[in-house]
Amino acid sequence: MANWQQILALDAKYNAYRAPNNPPFRTLYIKRRSQLLRESASDPEKDQSARKDYIHTRARLLATKYGSPAFSDQGSIKSRSFSFGGRSISKSTIESMEPKMGEARKFHRRQRSSGSVKFNLDGPMKRIYDSIEVVPTKEAEASRAMGGDKTVSENYAFAGMHHIFDQHTDAVTSVKFANDDKSRVACSSVDGTLSVCQVIPPPATVICMLKGHTEAVSDFAWSLSNDIILSVSFDGTARLWNVASGECIRVIKDITGAELHSCLFHPLNNNMFVTGNSKCFVQIINLSTGKGYKGGSCKITGQALSLAFDPTGVNLWVGDDKGSLSAFKVDLAHGKLIRTRRVSVCEGHAVTSICARAWVSREAREPSLLVNCAINSLCLFRISSDGSLQLKKRFSIRQKFSRIRSTFCPLMSFRQGACVISGSEDMCVHFFDIGKEKKACVNKLLGHSAPVLDVCFNCDESLLASCDAQGMVIIWKREGKQGVL
Repeated sequence: MANWQQILALDAKYNAYRAPNNPPFRTLYIKRRSQLLRESASDPEKDQSARKDYIHTRARLLATKYGSPAFSDQGSIKSRSFSFGGRSISKSTIESMEPKMGEARKFHRRQRSSGSVKFNLDGPMKRIYDSIEVVPTKEAEASRAMGGDKTVSENYAFAGMHHIFDQHTDAVTSVKFANDDKSRVACSSVDGTLSVCQVIPPPATVICMLKGHTEAVSDFAWSLSNDIILSVSFDGTARLWNVASGECIRVIKDITGAELHSCLFHPLNNNMFVTGNSKCFVQIINLSTGKGYKGGSCKITGQALSLAFDPTGVNLWVGDDKGSLSAFKVDLAHGKLIRTRRVSVCEGHAVTSICARAWVSREAREPSLLVNCAINSLCLFRISSDGSLQLKKRFSIRQKFSRIRSTFCPLMSFRQGACVISGSEDMCVHFFDIGKEKKACVNKLLGHSAPVLDVCFNCDESLLASCDAQGMVIIWKREGKQGVL
């Protein structure tokens, strides 16, 4: 890791102690500090050993001035529903899903004996997958020519901060770039608002604030055409926003009056979206009417914290606070949910994020799920032809209390290797190479002074957004455009 990043991380840890009643000053300080450190790092005459001595000296000075920073596992997340009470970490159900000799067959038999319905990825289902995303050959010469011969760690090296946003007064729960868009990013916050920002061309600016929710905004989603944003809140409502005008065009109350935790547009029909609430219900809603479909509501084992469709929109996965993944088939014509399977992946610990891919890379050409579990784990599962899950990789992050999210890198399929990224309670953004058996973490970004809750790339991976539990959003820039499509 570059020395300047280590120094910036050290300053970020103590940033909350600087001018505690003046948040804009703290943001300005980190921005300027990042700029000066990058300029200093580019000076070839600087002695590297002197930089290391500087880190140790500065750490001692900051500790003397401010004392040792008392960072809790929960960071500064104020809302009880964005963190989970401390539980003793017992042997996880995930371990029983490791691909050891004979374990996969036992696991599949257990699922069949429970009377669950299998996913059918053959026949018409397979043709849909193939039509949506072309699976590369092992050689993939054209992909290699476009992606270049750089390693994963070289592809995901960063030059520093492009911009820092601090328009929110409490934890930023989610951050997402618009679909196929390099420049616009939106954020949701515990302060009850959303914001839409323009990051390029400079100067970066907040385009509009979306105000209307009376409690924390827990999740949101861009429509496919980026003209509408769907948001859900602990106030028990889903709201639809006109991005161009910033106006709320529809308010839809939850059928049970419960807090809403998650939302998602259907990938093929944006007139249909899904919500998940704290009373364990998942519901499909018609955007035009604001009403649910008959047969489009199902109850699961716990609070519906996370949602993910496969690219076909046929299969829906729901993660809950009890550690289970529930799978449903979606009848697109009638808006019905058909329960197919429930898998316990981290019993007793929340599943806070799910991300689905039809294929990950030319080396891993099968449907996959990326799952955050509140047992210090980021897990990559392979979806078998019968719909069962097999654990392929487990990466270590810090997550016990916070609702951490992760994602696949959008262009990884066209490069040598593949990468996933995740937030973490250790205040870092983690990059993992899924092809490496050992030392899979190929990069860490330091600069946040609170748990990193969500991460998102723009469409060409030139910029990365990360948000934290103190309300800061950092836009990171890549070192260069080599190897970026």
